[in-house]
Amino acid sequence: MACNPEDLIAAAAGAKEKAYAPYSRFKVGAALLTAGDRVYTGCNIENASYSLTICAERVALFQAVAAGEREFVALAVVGGELTACFPCGACRQVLAEFAPDLEIITGQPGGPIHRRFLRELLPDTFTLK
Repeated sequence: MACNPEDLIAAAAGAKEKAYAPYSRFKVGAALLTAGDRVYTGCNIENASYSLTICAERVALFQAVAAGEREFVALAVVGGELTACFPCGACRQVLAEFAPDLEIITGQPGGPIHRRFLRELLPDTFTLK
């Protein structure tokens, strides 16, 4: 299955518009592509108790998992006005639980696209195996 990065970036940008970020004002959107060609989106949701904030990447993943999905191909992330916004360390670890070979795509609609694999971004992933 081929991943269309422009479509995933567009879906992530749409999700970013729904973000709740009154404290940082840094909105992030994510779009997660499954092996079955379904796309699940998420946005960051902040909280006055900052440690309870959740990232867009985990929202997308948790929605997909809650829908019964377990195989993922690619994740697009769009953050603020940055040309590249890769997942934080916590998101990398959570994503690695399900898809250590996940392709990570970031950029802005119509701009340059940056692509890496999760294994590159999080070598020596923690696992209980």
